[in-house]
Order: sequence, then C-alpha cells, then structure tokens
Amino acid sequence: MTAGLSAVLDRLTHRFPSLLVDTIDEHEPGKRMVAIKNVTVNEDFFQGHFPGKPLMPAVLMIEALTQVATALLLDRGGAFATSRVHLRGVDGAKFRRQVTPGDRLRLTVVLANAKGSLVRAAASADVDGQPVAEAELVLMLTPGAEIDASARVHDGAVIGAGTRVDAFATIGPQVRIGRNCKIGASAVIDGNTTIGDGTEVYPFASIGLPPQDLKYRGEDTRLVIGQHNIFREFVTIHRGTAGGGGVTTIGDRNLFMNYVHVAHDCHVGNETIFGPHATLGGHVSVSDFVNVSAGSAVHQFCRVGPYAFIGGYSVITKDALPYGRTVGGRPARIFGLNLIGLKRRGFTDATLKKLRAAYRYLLQSKLNTTQALIQIENDPALAGPEVAGLVEFIRTASRGVILRRGGKKAEESAED
Repeated sequence: MTAGLSAVLDRLTHRFPSLLVDTIDEHEPGKRMVAIKNVTVNEDFFQGHFPGKPLMPAVLMIEALTQVATALLLDRGGAFATSRVHLRGVDGAKFRRQVTPGDRLRLTVVLANAKGSLVRAAASADVDGQPVAEAELVLMLTPGAEIDASARVHDGAVIGAGTRVDAFATIGPQVRIGRNCKIGASAVIDGNTTIGDGTEVYPFASIGLPPQDLKYRGEDTRLVIGQHNIFREFVTIHRGTAGGGGVTTIGDRNLFMNYVHVAHDCHVGNETIFGPHATLGGHVSVSDFVNVSAGSAVHQFCRVGPYAFIGGYSVITKDALPYGRTVGGRPARIFGLNLIGLKRRGFTDATLKKLRAAYRYLLQSKLNTTQALIQIENDPALAGPEVAGLVEFIRTASRGVILRRGGKKAEESAED
C-alpha cells in the first residue's frame, strides 16, 4: 500500500499539490488506517506563513486526514479500485494545539457509516499522544476509469470517470476522453483528439491518426468528437490539416458502422448513420440526420444536406440535396424526397406537402435551376424554414448539386 500511496492519492480530486502522508503505520482494510506525517521546517506551506514562527495551518491538517481517508477508501479493490474521492464536508472540527516543525503527526481515520456514494469517517491527529485535531469528514466516491493492465495509455492522456479501456488499446498523450465511454480491445486513439461522454469505440477502430494527405507535414491538428457516438470495428477517423482549417469535427449521437472512413477536415453533424464501408473524402460536410448507406463514397469538398438519404454504393461527386434520396454510381441521381426518413423524424403533412411542391419545381418542371429557385421563392404556399433551407443549400453549392432525375420513380416519389 505504501509504495502506491502517491498514485492512489492522485485520485483525490483537488488534492493539495503536496503529499502530506509519509508512511502508513497501521492498516485494517476497509475499517481503519493510521499514518504518519513528519513535519519539517522546509515544508512548502511554511513559506510566507507566520514569519519567525512557522505553524502548520489547520486546513492542511484536514487535508492530511483527507489523504489518509482516501487511501483507506480506495484500497478496498473491486469497484473502488478506480474511483475518485471528493471532500464534500467537514463536521465538528476542533483544533487542540499548534503543530510546528519537528512534530511527528499521527493521523488516524476510522470509516463510519456510508449512504450511497457518501461516506463518513472519524478523523483525528495527535503528537506524542496529545490530541491536535479531530473532525468528521464527509467524502463522496465517484467512478473512475477502468483500464485493462495490458492497455497502453500515455501519462498525458485524460480519461473520464466511468470510462472503460479494454485489453491492448492504445491511447496517446494528447487524447481527452470523457466520462462513461467504452474503448474496445486493440483500438487506437491518438493525436490531439477529444471524445465526448458516453461514446463507444469498438475493437480495432483507429481514431485521431494523421490524415492521408501528402501535404501534411506533422503539424498539430485536431479531431473533436461529441457525445454518445458509436464507432464500430475498423472505423478510421482522421485529424484535420493546416490547409483545411486544422480540425475534423463530429457531432453527437452518430453511428459509424464497420470500416467507415472519415477523412481529414470533414464535418459531420448530429444523429447520422453511416453504413459499412461508407467513405467521406477530405473536406466533406455532412448535415444532421443524414443516412449514408453501405459502400457509398462522397467526393472531397462535397456537402450532404440535412435529412438526406444516400443509397447503397452511390458515388456522390456533387452536393446531395437536403431531404432527398440520392442513389447511383456515375452519375448519381435524385429519386425524390426521403419520405420514409422524414416521416420517422416527425415531419408534418403540411411540411411534406411544401417540400414535394419544391421538388416538383426542381425535378419535373421545364425550368432551369435558376428559374425553379425563383418560382419556389415567389410561391407563398411554400414559405417555411425547410424550403428556405433547401433553396439556400442550392444557391451556396460551390460544386453544384445533384439534380439529375432518377426517371419515373423520382416523379412518383415526388407525388406520394
């Protein structure tokens, strides 16, 4: 226990920088611990305190007792092995005499009752058998990270409470992982990467590795991932490049099925689904609630609008329309509205009617795109944020948008 005391006390939240326990003298696991603090004149906390008459501050006696209580609590194994300790309160504190350099402070902590995550402990200190201080400490236990012994986690990495890291996973020095995450066996997370709470990384996924861009020269770029995402087996997500803004971003509650690849400088929104082997080239933007089906590829610098559905094994070389079903190889075609997806997401009949009408202008009229957009904007029956967003998406497309119709089925879909 004594050899690992410093490591254990690192899990005492907000611990004072100094270790205030020198040795463990007595230890009854789960019940009682007695520790020793030898007070010397060169203690850091004496600097500037009581010139000419150094005294150990009372608050540091409480700190020393809290460190002993932490060692006693965290030495119980099982669920406590990775917990963290917070001091939540001090009751009935009394200080009987001064502590000065040369004193040998004997610190005794006895665990009392526990209620949920809160634990009370009777704490006292004495010097040569004379009482110095006594108090009841109120401590709170919170889950810590559970890291397999075979995992390679760099000392600089930050792993949130409740996160589990499985066998042979590798986590680099700049990685920041939130709370209650799961990192699967042999997964690799590296680079300047931040992962939000509740995210699951399955075995053999590679997150935050350098971009596959020949212009990349090792500059410090980032990957920022939100909360509650799922990265299945063999998914690869790469950091940004200096020329592309320096950051790849992924929002919340996204599902990346096995072998999905997200290249450098991509920006993925919230609640998207990527089927197996789906691929995003560099600088791709994917909006919220998008479904990219298995085997599909999105060309670099393209955008996929909100609520879009990309059919299996499609090749997207221009921007894919919001709310639409885009399917096919070279070239991909638009097959009307993504009606099933929109209904599942709670779109009203009134909104769907407006979107159908807007799509008819774009896909079935004899108007060119510019003329169709003017007609849509001038039709008062189509006023609303969804149609306005569709128009804005088309107007701001730098690569153009996919408007090639998918034949009769597209027309039928627009009328459904």
